[in-house]
Amino acid sequence: MALLQISEPGQSTAPHQHRLAAGIDLGTTNSLIATVRSGLTTVLPDAEGNVILPSVVRYGANGIESIGQLALEQASGDPYNTISSVKRLIGQSAEAIAEHADGVMLRLAPSNSTVPRLDTANGPKTAIEVSADILSALRMRAEQSLGGELNGVVITVPAYFDDSQRQATKDAAQLAGLNVFRLINEPTAAAVAYGLDQQEETTTIAVYDLGGGTFDISILRLEKGVFEVLSTAGDTSLGGDDLDSAIVNWIVNSAGKDAGDDAGVRRALLDEARRAKHGLSDAESVVVNAIFSDGVEWSGCLTREAFNELGRPLIDKTLASCRRALRDAKLGKEAIDNVVMVGGSTRVPAVRRVIGDFFQREVLTDINPDEVVAIGAAVQADLLAGNKPDSELLLLDVVPLSLGIETMGGLVEHIIPRNTTIPVARAQEFTTHKDGQSAMALHVVQGERDLVVDCRSLGRFELRGIPPMVAGQARIQVKFQVDADGLLTVSAVEQTSGVVAEVHIKPSYGLSDSEIETMITDSMKNARQDVAARMLQEQRVDAERAVEALDAALARDASEFLDPDEQAAIMAAREHVLQAKVADDSEAIKNALQKLESASESYVARRMNASVRSAMQGVNIDNYGKQDSAS
Repeated sequence: MALLQISEPGQSTAPHQHRLAAGIDLGTTNSLIATVRSGLTTVLPDAEGNVILPSVVRYGANGIESIGQLALEQASGDPYNTISSVKRLIGQSAEAIAEHADGVMLRLAPSNSTVPRLDTANGPKTAIEVSADILSALRMRAEQSLGGELNGVVITVPAYFDDSQRQATKDAAQLAGLNVFRLINEPTAAAVAYGLDQQEETTTIAVYDLGGGTFDISILRLEKGVFEVLSTAGDTSLGGDDLDSAIVNWIVNSAGKDAGDDAGVRRALLDEARRAKHGLSDAESVVVNAIFSDGVEWSGCLTREAFNELGRPLIDKTLASCRRALRDAKLGKEAIDNVVMVGGSTRVPAVRRVIGDFFQREVLTDINPDEVVAIGAAVQADLLAGNKPDSELLLLDVVPLSLGIETMGGLVEHIIPRNTTIPVARAQEFTTHKDGQSAMALHVVQGERDLVVDCRSLGRFELRGIPPMVAGQARIQVKFQVDADGLLTVSAVEQTSGVVAEVHIKPSYGLSDSEIETMITDSMKNARQDVAARMLQEQRVDAERAVEALDAALARDASEFLDPDEQAAIMAAREHVLQAKVADDSEAIKNALQKLESASESYVARRMNASVRSAMQGVNIDNYGKQDSAS
């Protein structure tokens, strides 16, 4: 009898067959790709044996001239056709890229599109296309090493990447011919790489990621196979580059010289500072050499102790973010079971010592900090490919900034707060503002502030076909859904009619890490002012609605229920409300509304009595219940 092999939908016809999958760390400076082979996770090298691919692409008239190390070496001779640090540009506006262009030698190409393009010898290129070229090089490396096509990949992104930056990353992968199983946050990948997901007991982990230009700290908890990100924080203008600058300043001060505006001298000093920093990871002192623009040569000795003094203020800044992350997670330092070190700058001994002392734990540094993120992504890719069907690991990341919708008066109603675990779906009901309103414009925003002008616009759409009703009678449910990749969908439905509108939020550009950090910081600094501003706007909306309702009532029956003196008193109170409404004083508006309510009290009572008499006219009270039951 022949035996049939049965596989799950979407799987290979051979259930036991290993499916090729990989994890990709698409970095600002360097990129890597890793996979799981024979149960072991390994970073895949190129033909020369290099596992690190510099994130640099050089274009020529006929296409790509070089990628990686060779492109990096050719950058000084062909700066405008050599694109580096593209991760900083992906999901950005043309204005943001223009601000960044001088530092990385970029030129923007003329374009009518909302997506900015870089001018190269091969024509205009978007940041998505450049990223796709880097991803294509990694894909070819993997397929040559593994001897077949990749079934799918997991790509890591910074915890602070917003919706458009995540979507742009997925678009780049699709352009590179990759099937993306999942986007996961870099700190989460690092924790997976250390196998912390294999621990049976509930474990709380701090991932300390200090790279060349940014710093992130994430608090994660693993419980019964669920990896949950409790909080994230960071300083997006702090990293190893700042340590290099501190050494340069030490050289200049020690030599009694001035680097001036000579870019060549400054570049040479930074290179020497980086060499010294790397040397001090293994030695107690290094010799530092410098040549200044006037030809004067200088040589000095930098000790590890002196370097630690130079770096301590910068390390202390990272501790402030660590404290905030713990506070957001509602945990004390004693609750942290493991501390994972990520990023090349964590090789500095002083960083490891200070962070170990802060968390009162021995930090984990066994895995190469440059490779740890790619390794963790590979583990997750292997799982999602179906190669470990018995695994119970589930990754839950968080929303980096609050998501909400604009309401009357330019206020923000936050629907999904910052640090909410994803995937998540939240809904809230709203209503119409005017009688007979048949459409509603919905404005989706992102940020921590109470006013729309202080937040970032993500998208707009309209709900049309609302049945005409009295203001406030319509029931419109607005639903926010964030999927496992951090991508947002917003829908609105009018409950009585079933009319639906939906938008997939995919802006043409996104927020930089520094903008996200600034928005969070601003929300804390301006909390008191925001409360006052929100109160003022709410009072203004109340005043506007009160005056509109009064005007509608007076137009219908003022002469029937009011004598001239009463109407004059009401109109005077109405005018007082309008005057208070334009002032920046919520208390004044509140008092004016109270006076209008007092002046209109008798008028409102007469109108209500008349409505009751009209409704009850011709009804026999004794037979009311019988009539009701008979009907």
